[in-house]
Amino acid sequence: MLKTHGPTSHSYYSQRLRLHYVDWGNEGAPPLLMVHGGRDHCRNWDWVAEALRDEYHIIAPDLRGHGDSQWMIGGTYQLTDYVYDIAQLIHQRQLTPVTIISHSLGGMISLQYAGLYPDHVTKLVEIEGLGFSPKKVAEHYARPIDDRLGDWIDALRKISGRLPRRYPSLEEAFQRMQDENPHLSPEQARHLTIHGINQNEDGTFSWKFDNYVRIFPQTGLSQDQTHALWSRITCPVLHIRGTESWATDPDEDGRSVHFQNARVVNFEGAGHWAHHDKLDEFLGVVRDFLAA
Repeated sequence: MLKTHGPTSHSYYSQRLRLHYVDWGNEGAPPLLMVHGGRDHCRNWDWVAEALRDEYHIIAPDLRGHGDSQWMIGGTYQLTDYVYDIAQLIHQRQLTPVTIISHSLGGMISLQYAGLYPDHVTKLVEIEGLGFSPKKVAEHYARPIDDRLGDWIDALRKISGRLPRRYPSLEEAFQRMQDENPHLSPEQARHLTIHGINQNEDGTFSWKFDNYVRIFPQTGLSQDQTHALWSRITCPVLHIRGTESWATDPDEDGRSVHFQNARVVNFEGAGHWAHHDKLDEFLGVVRDFLAA
């Protein structure tokens, strides 16, 4: 169970957007940044933060377009914009040197930040934050550019007419959360739902994230550029993966070779959210990694 004393809410600005983060207190302790994944929110980390708050000064942001952070104007959420937002938070709060725990999209962001500023990060845990497998990426870039850009335009046009789904009750949103990740306990699913949803004026409920975050941009860093950034990371990196997830093992698919100091831990019986699905085991591995 979570303690009754939770984090405090704060805001900062990046590229004229007002972005939200929570602070778990313990000023003066080593800073620890927790970066959530796509269509998620900062309270996704509550169980991990509760376990580590006595040892670290924990800050967990809502990415732009997520949680209680503002949505951007336009329809393309670039990875480099997320990296800038995190760089701004770390800079404004003077968090360096910082330890980072991150998930999925948050892992992709954190790895790019650590490659850009290797002296700023002491240790980095990423849960399935390497993106799609090399095979899937190669298949994507093998398609003609006109096909890829055409699909992107079609996807943007389609989502521009997609209204946020409205759930008649909190219970129905809660059920959708459980369906999305069957590994969640009812307590976890309810907590994530309560913090991840807004009530509309008509009394219905909708998820907080911007639907446009579903669209993958067609511009950005190439795979070679991404690998070059990974190779600049000097701190120890812990890759975590659930064996029941869609993510492939970075040791087996070759992505581990781009890191100077990294190891992979696979969690049996966990899906994409290993920090939820196997919380106790996750905390044990992370504590050992951070203490080493």
